[in-house]
Amino acid sequence: MITDTEIRLKGFKILAKYLGDVEAERFIALIQREPFDYTKWREGLDEDISVEEISKRAMAFKIKSAKSLQQD
Repeated sequence: MITDTEIRLKGFKILAKYLGDVEAERFIALIQREPFDYTKWREGLDEDISVEEISKRAMAFKIKSAKSLQQD
């Protein structure tokens, strides 16, 4: 298990990679400013997707992420 600090650093690195530094900072500010219920947000998000499709997408993301990390 990694520490909270490591999670924050990795999370920001991913955000910055895909959004850029400025937009990543904006995202963090938005999350901190607004009340956010992750559980409520997730409800129904994938209702129309089968478990198999979710698994397939997760595996594709894992492979893509591993390749991306190897390039860093």
